Amino acid sequence: MPGIARILLAAGVAATALGAQAQEQKQVDIATLNWAENIAAANMWKLVLEKAPYNYQVDITNVGKSVAFSGIANGDMDISLETWLPTTDKEYIEPHEDQLTVHESWYDGPGLGLVVPAYVDIDSISELAEKVGDFDYQGRPTIVGIDPGSTISTATEDAIETYDLPMRQLSSSEVAMMAAFKDAYKRQEPMVVTLWNPHWAFAEYDLKYLDDPENVYGAEEEAIYWFSRKGFAEDDPWLTAVLNAWEMDDDSLGGLMAIIEKTGDPAEGARQWIEENRELVDGWLQAGDSAN
Repeated sequence: MPGIARILLAAGVAATALGAQAQEQKQVDIATLNWAENIAAANMWKLVLEKAPYNYQVDITNVGKSVAFSGIANGDMDISLETWLPTTDKEYIEPHEDQLTVHESWYDGPGLGLVVPAYVDIDSISELAEKVGDFDYQGRPTIVGIDPGSTISTATEDAIETYDLPMRQLSSSEVAMMAAFKDAYKRQEPMVVTLWNPHWAFAEYDLKYLDDPENVYGAEEEAIYWFSRKGFAEDDPWLTAVLNAWEMDDDSLGGLMAIIEKTGDPAEGARQWIEENRELVDGWLQAGDSAN
């Protein structure tokens, strides 16, 4: 075969191979909430899946909570990594339960409620009313919270009424709440915030939940699940098996979030954590390989 013909044939074969590879590349769109653990998990999976030999195209779409559920149900996005069940997110799941699939849990025993530094000498929400003057913020007795309309914000309004607390809830953002808390903690001053675990703050500070004898924040044991649009498991059985095998606890997830908080960059923090926890990550990936 003449040399030029061999070159052209090789180029054609290479182009065909590249074209086939491009066609075979899988894509996943992750609906992500602006919560520390959700951002951490999404960035971790983006880095893991985009590297060879998996070569996914992973898009992270930041959305509000209700949009995550409706967007997945409508097929606008593929998966979301966090729903708390059986109680906290029940109202978000129910309108779309025929259009989405809840898969396996990956974190057991999450919680939410009112949190204070461990140095504060109260242990129950009911005690807030007795020491309300200790929790002044910007001139008023205050529970510092996050976005209005969030599950924990709504529960906190219920707690204020249930426990007859002469306090307001100051709704802001998680970032603003934690900035205020960091300043109070540094000064060893009392402050009460709405918080949940998993959260990097529990690795960074010595904290405690206030007891909730009226069970305003829920008494039932919960878990965090990932969920997808209908048909995703059939479209991508490998990734479904991988995510079903995925499990984290306070040490692993808290460590991931703490590195991200320290670096200030979700992608860089996730990269460092993956390098330090390669064996754990590889175990999840092997579950997908076994399913094929």
